[in-house]
Amino acid sequence: MNLLGGPRSVVGRAEPSPRDVRDRIRQGLPYRSLDLVRERFHLSLLEAAAVLRVPIRTLARRRIEKKLASDESDRLYRLARIAAHAARLLGTDDQAAGWLRRPNRSLGGESPLEVLDTDIGAREVEDALGRLEHGLVG
Repeated sequence: MNLLGGPRSVVGRAEPSPRDVRDRIRQGLPYRSLDLVRERFHLSLLEAAAVLRVPIRTLARRRIEKKLASDESDRLYRLARIAAHAARLLGTDDQAAGWLRRPNRSLGGESPLEVLDTDIGAREVEDALGRLEHGLVG
């Protein structure tokens, strides 16, 4: 939750339950959460739009509305969770940002960012991180 702006500002509680987070995702995360993830991992608007599976013009509307739709929020939460895991594993946000963009053999030569737009792709990325965590290459 810290990556998305902190639990208190996103959910309204210092220690939200999984249900609180799920309900907030269903309501739509604040657009500011997207800005924070983009800033931390140096994502362009085009990269973010691809992961969220929305046109750039829709993101411009969301900025004005100050809120993402529930499906966009779900994909943003998934991106933030996986990017934070990569940062913890690799040591820095910059290293995680690079890893997210690099073609990965275990992802069929695609980068993690290219496959994070689906749940199955996210699982593949999590598997790749698990292999890295356990010292396996691939």
